[in-house]
Amino acid sequence: MDRRDFLKAAGGTFFAGASCAYAFHFVTSSILSGSSSKSPLIGRKWGMVVDLNKCREGCTACMDACRHENNVAYHDDNRWDVHWIRKVKVENKVGTKTTEKSVILLCNHCENPPCAQVCPVRATYKRDDGIVLVDHHRCIGCRYCMIACPYNARYFNFKDKEEWANKDRPKRSHGVAEACHLCAHRLDAGRMPACVEACGNIGARALLVGDLNDSAGEVSKLVTNTAVKRIREELGTEPKVYYKGL
Repeated sequence: MDRRDFLKAAGGTFFAGASCAYAFHFVTSSILSGSSSKSPLIGRKWGMVVDLNKCREGCTACMDACRHENNVAYHDDNRWDVHWIRKVKVENKVGTKTTEKSVILLCNHCENPPCAQVCPVRATYKRDDGIVLVDHHRCIGCRYCMIACPYNARYFNFKDKEEWANKDRPKRSHGVAEACHLCAHRLDAGRMPACVEACGNIGARALLVGDLNDSAGEVSKLVTNTAVKRIREELGTEPKVYYKGL
């Protein structure tokens, strides 16, 4: 093939690829935002309050419930374990005195999610009610979202897990990014996320989820009327997880 024929072929391939890319962008834009006018999720904005003063030291009820509900892969190996919700120790130094506090971390379901902004195939997107989701069928495993997340709340599932505890929920797939989706399937069915339910069952009530747009709701009142903080809110991501006692 001479240079002229090559350029013709390459040009045709480019324009065909560009047309496909444009079509893909148009279709995904329609799917993710074009139908929002009919969405029953519009008007809600789910948020969480984490009361660290009520969180019990050594308790793993929320983490255990999350793993069982969503079949989150745990291999008892830090190289492969996935954590949708986790506890970390945070040190606070005042002068010569140092205190430690356990802090629950999970996806902050940002109003302006960096993870969604960098995803090249729109596998990560925000629902009309503010929940940030990952479409595992679309995810190509590039892990850009993990780099972009300022909360280190995303994990990559490197290995399959043979155990399938909850047959009502999908088995986790290897090769894709994962994060807490606030048990959107439970919220859609009028139930609380598994972590919130488990925390309430042991009487702690350290985790609360509710509609931030519902001024009469408990979560909305806590956010409006009490001293709550958000992690790294100076970044402009508008996280929807609030902390008491941080």
